[in-house]
Amino acid sequence: MNPKSIAGLIAGAVVIFVLIIAASSSTYVVEPGHRGVEVMLGRVSPVFKPEGFGFKLPFITAIYPQVIRQQTATMVADCYSSDLQQVKIDVRVLYRVPQSSVVSIFRDYAGMPFESLIKPRVAEALNEITANRSAELIVQKREEVKSLAFESARKKIGDVLLIEDIVLENISLTRALENAIEAKMVQEQEAARSRFAQQQAQTEASTVVIKARGEAESIILRGKALRENPSVLELQIIEHWDGITPLVVGPGATGANMMLPLGDFTTGGTATTNQEVQP
Repeated sequence: MNPKSIAGLIAGAVVIFVLIIAASSSTYVVEPGHRGVEVMLGRVSPVFKPEGFGFKLPFITAIYPQVIRQQTATMVADCYSSDLQQVKIDVRVLYRVPQSSVVSIFRDYAGMPFESLIKPRVAEALNEITANRSAELIVQKREEVKSLAFESARKKIGDVLLIEDIVLENISLTRALENAIEAKMVQEQEAARSRFAQQQAQTEASTVVIKARGEAESIILRGKALRENPSVLELQIIEHWDGITPLVVGPGATGANMMLPLGDFTTGGTATTNQEVQP
């Protein structure tokens, strides 16, 4: 082969290679859950590319995919309580980039909004909330702290991003403060037990007093009833008599107060007893 033929083959191969490269770079695919941002010669197009297959100008145009699914990121917020105690909070942030903000997020935050937009706003919101509460209350009312910080962070970020939720995974205090809180809780539990024991003793004492008062009132009522109806006493004596005549009868005993012996009646009508009555 002469040199011209060889040069023609090389030139043809180069053209084919360039065409293949051009054809491959003139198409793009945006995966599900993403949107594409078109950049032509360093200029960002204001319109995003939807998911799917498309064409673009080769070599001078690039399509950058941006995630619009919910994303999760973690951070640590260093806060101070109202009593000037250091509090470290491990936070998990759930956020999502709305497709209407895909282009602006790519242009203003290089497509990575968490470090430059979300993290400082969430940390600022947490510091504002914890600064108005003691360290003990921050631990005890972590759900309240989370809710207030969540609302504050959403307002600070605005509509450019959607904060779905924030989770306070862990709240760390200094060892000395944790020991102090634990000791205080133990004292409160002991005080609660003491109050319960006092209340129980007071209840038992009140029960005894009420029972004694009831018995006294019952005795008074029974005495009054007997004074008004003396025959009731005689009836009770008769009901409880065991059939044995008392040997000694007090003076003035009459009626049911003196039980006469039944004795044994003889044929002559004379009553006999086995007991001797002393004059």
